[in-house]
Amino acid sequence: MAGPTDTAAQPSRHPVAQAEAALVRHYRRLARLAYLALPADRDRHSRVLAAHAAVQRALPSRWTRRSGPADGVDDDPVYGELRHRVLLAALRPHPAHRLLAPRAWGLRLFTPHGDEADAELDRALAGLAAPARVAFALRAVEELTPERVAEVLRRAGVERPEDAIAAVAGLRTDTEPPAFDPCAVRVQATDLLRRRRARTAALAVAVLGLTTTAAVLGGGSGVTPQSRPLVVAPAGSVVDPAKLGHVPADQWQHTARLDFTAWPARGDRRDDDALLGRALAAWTHPGALTRVEPGADATPPATTPSLLFAGTVDGTAVVVLYDGPHLARYTDGPGGGLDLARADDSDVTTAGAVVLRRQGTTARYLLAPWVDAAETRRIDQPDAPARALDHPDGITAAAPTGALADCQGATVLQLHSSPVVAEKHTFLLADVGGLVPAHLTYTPPPAQGTPTPTGGPGPARAPREATGPDALVAWAHGGCAVPDATPGVKQLELWAFAVQPLPQNAGTATWTCLRTDRWNGDGSAATTVLLPSARGPQRTGGGQGRACSRFEQDTVGSTWWRSPQGTEFLLAAGSRRVTRLTAKGPDWSADRPAPDHTLALERPAPATAQVEAVLDNGARITPLR
Repeated sequence: MAGPTDTAAQPSRHPVAQAEAALVRHYRRLARLAYLALPADRDRHSRVLAAHAAVQRALPSRWTRRSGPADGVDDDPVYGELRHRVLLAALRPHPAHRLLAPRAWGLRLFTPHGDEADAELDRALAGLAAPARVAFALRAVEELTPERVAEVLRRAGVERPEDAIAAVAGLRTDTEPPAFDPCAVRVQATDLLRRRRARTAALAVAVLGLTTTAAVLGGGSGVTPQSRPLVVAPAGSVVDPAKLGHVPADQWQHTARLDFTAWPARGDRRDDDALLGRALAAWTHPGALTRVEPGADATPPATTPSLLFAGTVDGTAVVVLYDGPHLARYTDGPGGGLDLARADDSDVTTAGAVVLRRQGTTARYLLAPWVDAAETRRIDQPDAPARALDHPDGITAAAPTGALADCQGATVLQLHSSPVVAEKHTFLLADVGGLVPAHLTYTPPPAQGTPTPTGGPGPARAPREATGPDALVAWAHGGCAVPDATPGVKQLELWAFAVQPLPQNAGTATWTCLRTDRWNGDGSAATTVLLPSARGPQRTGGGQGRACSRFEQDTVGSTWWRSPQGTEFLLAAGSRRVTRLTAKGPDWSADRPAPDHTLALERPAPATAQVEAVLDNGARITPLR
């Protein structure tokens, strides 16, 4: 791109008052031009302020216009010169202009939310070069023909305006909605936790008054628009990269709290204030490109966030922030945006990794600082050895993922903690499509043997890491029956609550309850039975709530089964505290003691059956439905 066209024409001078009058008269039009021509991958707050700054700086203290072809509204040469200056600011922003731009501390200014078509147009603009954005702005706001657009671009120093015009030929030009009008702004406070509502509301009104005054009274008051700041507010906004929390790199080695609070800041762009500012602004003021996982919300940070990562991943800038309740991942550029997820009450395993970037069926993770080694393993191949996964500076190579619930063999992470944390502490994490992978655990079936001295069942077996041979086999055979494996899931548990010998020496059936726990406390469960020669688990029931959790450890399941000899049986099994199992049909019933917590009845009639279990305390439970 060449510099501005400097001809040998003699400059002609216009009174400043005349130029001010033209700027006030066409202020909104010029602001819309600037808003569309400026980079669209920045947050809307910065873009609004930059648009107003470009228009206000179009009027210098001494007005000089170089003669040239008349363009603009009604062939007004003064307007044409103002527009030329605005477009130059979009084409070649000067570093000093950022320091001179209007400031808005403690408040966010943003255009109203548009519809999906508006968001799509914004994404398209974010991927264009500056000349193409200017060409689009001239078409959309000025409604100029391609020939006139080319003339304006040439005067601004664009060497190949035809290329810029061709790049935007297919974009819609109906940008009248307020989503593209930086003069139709809304105001939101960023520091509600530290200000009283009355003061915030009064400040918002004052800001609107200042904005209107700057735009409308520039000519008649003797105060030029570029000399009046758009907003003047006290410092202390949460959107300030300098105030981000930074945890010492070795803190995880000295604290007993191993969760996201112990993650240090990593990445090659930790000091990139411009990138960090965009990430903070995107969180402080969520917009059309904000994606919120179930259980999270799109509110600004609860406290000053900590920086966990800022760097370039596969050519894309990524920032990860944490404020206690939430993780926020900001991805810069086209197709990026802000992803928000719950992350409170994490621990050494559930804070073991964060998804930095997902592309197709692979993902790259940022691992916790206490992870010494990383591997991947196919969940459907329990006997296959795990494969080492490179993770320089904590960032893994691209790892295959896959959905647990599709029974096609998802790949999970197998992470090993540093000996500083726990010797030989190994755990599995599964990508569920969100920011934080889910922790996989396993509870083996009840121990068989002598009952306790009181005659009651033995103690409940605690969940353990799903890394042992039995756990890997159980997950390989039954893991795809998980009731929920979507973003926002914190932990997936497989509990083998009973093993049942089948009639007619047909082998054994394993009864499991798979439980999903979400970060917000919700949960769901599904009971399954794995029968000999079956291709996968058979789900027998399910429901929402805390079934099969440590707060509700009693369960029962039932199903119909046809033996290899053709006999149909009703099978039922319960957890360790089940002492009797009953089954009832329209004209039959059975009530049997269940010392091994199982029941098998030859089907007495072609009808449905209702199964009920009696616990050792006399309470009755029924299968999940």
